[in-house]
Amino acid sequence: MTENEPGRRFFPETLFYDYRTEYAGLKLIEVEEDDGTETGPVAWSMFYDGDIGPTGCEHFLRLPQVERVGAMVVSGWGDLIEDTAEEVVRFLADNARRLPSVRSIFLGDIPQEVAEISWIRQTDITPLLEAYPLLERLDVRGGDGLVLRPVRHGNLKMLRFESGGLPAEVVRAVGVSEFPALEYLELWLGVPYYGGDATVADLEPILSGERLPALRRLGLRDSEIQDEIAAAVAGAPVVARLEALSLAMGTLTDEGAEALLSGQPLTHLRVLDLHHSFLSEAMIERIHAALPMVEVDLAASTDDGERYVAVSE
Repeated sequence: MTENEPGRRFFPETLFYDYRTEYAGLKLIEVEEDDGTETGPVAWSMFYDGDIGPTGCEHFLRLPQVERVGAMVVSGWGDLIEDTAEEVVRFLADNARRLPSVRSIFLGDIPQEVAEISWIRQTDITPLLEAYPLLERLDVRGGDGLVLRPVRHGNLKMLRFESGGLPAEVVRAVGVSEFPALEYLELWLGVPYYGGDATVADLEPILSGERLPALRRLGLRDSEIQDEIAAAVAGAPVVARLEALSLAMGTLTDEGAEALLSGQPLTHLRVLDLHHSFLSEAMIERIHAALPMVEVDLAASTDDGERYVAVSE
């Protein structure tokens, strides 16, 4: 699937293996390279240097163009092996009033060639949601040490967690938080070895949709229990109002796909993303036949060989 195909527009390319040039629809500029010549909103990319601390990083907040920064992308902090994201989260939270136009934040946009996703040491990200009440999008990469406390946020529209192992506590916190404006939720659940210990029971509050009245795009991806998730999704109340559903990147087999096809109707979906699954040719044909008007992504799906999630280490 290319970036211009419908499925890609509903579930944006992650750029996990490469560097991005834009974020949240804005041109991405290194903080040190922003000379103020851009006239419209931009996204700033910053590496938080723990050696010089918050005082040394404050210089960019005094630039006149700070008023037009619509997004912040944190591409690293200190020693990526030893240090957590705690300092940079505190820095961004403490300076939220000096970044009045920021509506999107990506914490940990670190490509694989710099650090494996399991090496990225996260922290409690709740202060970002508390400090930026107008935030509309939050992306977080890395699950080690990741914490989310139950929170209410009235403007967040898009929430994404990329990890090789998403802690169950984070999944449960998402489920009991109140996000009345959230339209897009994506969780890379990962594997137990890297901390991905969430169960289907942990997903039940999300699947009920009770606290997510605006949800239209849901991704429960990259899981070793993808068949169990598919079976739960097949009867989940939230599915009836979705326009896009992704159960991709995990170990989905014919068993999980059968549960999907035997459950509630999926013909209302615009996109069903099942790429990187382990499906037989017969099942692939059945899915296409059952959902002729749905954009179904079955790229890299095969029933040959060992089953594994797309992203773990």
